Amino acid sequence: MNAPTALLSAGYGIRWARPAESRAVAALLARSFADDPVMAWMMPDGSGREPRIARYFRLNQRQQRPRAGGVRVAATAGGQLLGAALWSGPGRWRTSALRDLLTVPAYACVFGASGLRRAADVQNALHEAHPDAPHWYLPTLGTDPAVQGAGVGSALVRQQLAACDRLGQPAYLESSKDSNVPFYERFGFRVTGEIRLPDQGPALWPMWRDPGTGTGA
Repeated sequence: MNAPTALLSAGYGIRWARPAESRAVAALLARSFADDPVMAWMMPDGSGREPRIARYFRLNQRQQRPRAGGVRVAATAGGQLLGAALWSGPGRWRTSALRDLLTVPAYACVFGASGLRRAADVQNALHEAHPDAPHWYLPTLGTDPAVQGAGVGSALVRQQLAACDRLGQPAYLESSKDSNVPFYERFGFRVTGEIRLPDQGPALWPMWRDPGTGTGA
């Protein structure tokens, strides 16, 4: 039995991430997003990209944890992290202008001067396209590459969508890969447009889900 199979056969559950797991969550998401086109556009120098992505997700978690929904992980009973999802509850997806300003120096260390401008372009484009209606927002979903395709990401998505269906609340996300669009469509998400980044940057696909429109089966 190989290592990924052994991990999955041991079983796993979905729970809130613990503060002490911040580094492990960031490292997992960095592995998951190593080939992400938007990350590559913000960090065009491939050398050292994965550690920089990990630093980005550590900062991102600091902003995410106070929000309703927070950081959730798929983890084995022994504490091995298999996947992570960052959710924001209705009306909680956007950080304050003051918090954004205070985090600029830290993000500058991650992206560098040119990358920081592109990161700001990404943020502005996403904010401009973001829907006004109250919803649950999934900005980040990632699974360890060793277990991708084994249902871990589906379990992380399905857990919150079940709550959305009970409460009659919609959900929203942006897919940074067109190849991931069918995955989200199985859960009832539908593409509502295209977000094109400047300077011949990659596209993202905003996706909206009304409650009760798909289970991912």
